[in-house]
Amino acid sequence: MSLITALTYVLPHRLLSSMARALAYSDNPRLKQWLIDAVTRRFGVNLAEAAQPDPTKYPTFNAFFTRALKPGARVADPDPRALVMPADGHISQCGPIENGRIFQAKGQSFTAAELLGDANDAVPFNDGLFATVYLSPRDYHRVHMPWTGRLRETVHVPGRLFSVGTAAVANVPRLFARNERLVCHFDTDFGPMACVMVGALLVSGVETVWSGEEIPAYGDRINRKDWRAENITLDRFAEMARFNYGSTVIVLLPRGVATLDPSLGAESPVRLGQKLATRTI
Repeated sequence: MSLITALTYVLPHRLLSSMARALAYSDNPRLKQWLIDAVTRRFGVNLAEAAQPDPTKYPTFNAFFTRALKPGARVADPDPRALVMPADGHISQCGPIENGRIFQAKGQSFTAAELLGDANDAVPFNDGLFATVYLSPRDYHRVHMPWTGRLRETVHVPGRLFSVGTAAVANVPRLFARNERLVCHFDTDFGPMACVMVGALLVSGVETVWSGEEIPAYGDRINRKDWRAENITLDRFAEMARFNYGSTVIVLLPRGVATLDPSLGAESPVRLGQKLATRTI
């Protein structure tokens, strides 16, 4: 285990994330520009595809980090049977949910029930499929719908804020089921679909298009919200949520409704809108 990963066990996760949040939302012109320029250089951010390509025009670092893209910068796979990739980044892992468990890394896994915060919520995904997509600091940080769905419920599951980098994923047991996360349950024409927005060290903030900021406020108990009465339907490829900084989104699908695209595997680079899976029903 690396020293940095080991330190994450003892670091004050929420304090550090709160401090990072204050920096991200600061409108001090020198500070915000230093942060934007440092990240752009360090990670090779491609601002040419941003709706606002001038890095000096962003009022805060968070506005830069959650920037919109130019129209046409990403397009949905033209196959009408294709479930699309929800975000830019790379595949951490993807594959079948076997015996209720989701593969994290060699020697590491966690249960769908742990991830979703409820054993009953996990039942529809028994023997289904999962895809874990990691968003790096250089990536577009908005998450879009893999398939058209009607929002049924959100579940805010409090937890730790471990890093979700490669070293942590390989060494921290049940990492994605331990970090704070927002589970979004949708009803689709093939059945349920879950999109799980997983927070991380310094990157715990999550906003949704239907209710704004969900994380923070931080919580110490599971918080469920029923959205069925609001009749919120989001189309395939429509924006769903965004990370204030970045992290990981995990998509869960029921058994027998789709097959994952065969080109996908661990560490595969991916772009929003490319084919994630193909409908089989």
